[in-house]
Amino acid sequence: MSQNQMVGKAEDIADNVLRKTKFILPHLGRFCLVSTFVEDGIRMWVQWSEQRDYIASTWSCGAFLATMFVLINMLGQIGACVGVLIRKQVQIMCGILFFIISLQTIAYSILWDLKFLARNLALVGAVLLLLAESKAESRSLFAGVPQLDRNTPKSYMQLSGRVLLVLMFMTLLHFTFNPVDIFLDIGGGVCILCILIGFHARKAAMAFAITLMTFNIVHNNFWIHSGIMNDFLKFDFFQTTSVVGGLVMVASEGPGGFSYEEYKKTQ
Repeated sequence: MSQNQMVGKAEDIADNVLRKTKFILPHLGRFCLVSTFVEDGIRMWVQWSEQRDYIASTWSCGAFLATMFVLINMLGQIGACVGVLIRKQVQIMCGILFFIISLQTIAYSILWDLKFLARNLALVGAVLLLLAESKAESRSLFAGVPQLDRNTPKSYMQLSGRVLLVLMFMTLLHFTFNPVDIFLDIGGGVCILCILIGFHARKAAMAFAITLMTFNIVHNNFWIHSGIMNDFLKFDFFQTTSVVGGLVMVASEGPGGFSYEEYKKTQ
């Protein structure tokens, strides 16, 4: 079998998988995407006193404000996730999740840690893709004047979401001569470039989602650890799972109006 035949066969298989899972992918994407917020909301309840004391000590804001911070994080995240999963007021729920991400970025001084800041921005990208999926297309303000598909809020959100998802990949790069690392760096780089420019984006997003989730299960195996390591790996695991959810949303919805695929349709 020639190389072109092998590529064609692989593309046929990918198309078939995407076609058969098109009704499952949106639900799977939403479930994965909200996982880190659910986990963090539960963490706020389980570690109530530790979280309150940390905020009170770091910001010298007193017990009342620190308690309000923990309460807002717990109720805001759990409530927003429930709303997203049952498809009620999704745009408002996404706004709450954006607020929580911003609040935690400031409260936990994530602004000064480039790795965690990149992860948070990738999480913003995933939520943007969720918002785009639920966003009704805007109608033209000028009756009778046609608009290109890319001139919509949904297309801008999809583009921004795709760009921000790239940041997650940047934090996973390992510049070593280990064959596994080389494969992940090159293979992941090709996938993320395709997602970024919108070239075979759905197939690339699905391939990268599977690769990233496999990497996540192998390297962030919090279930075999305890103490601080368990907390750290659990946090990383669910954040990565949420970004996987964003990739699944790209696989489900496509890259949107600002993409190479959409550009080719107009030529």
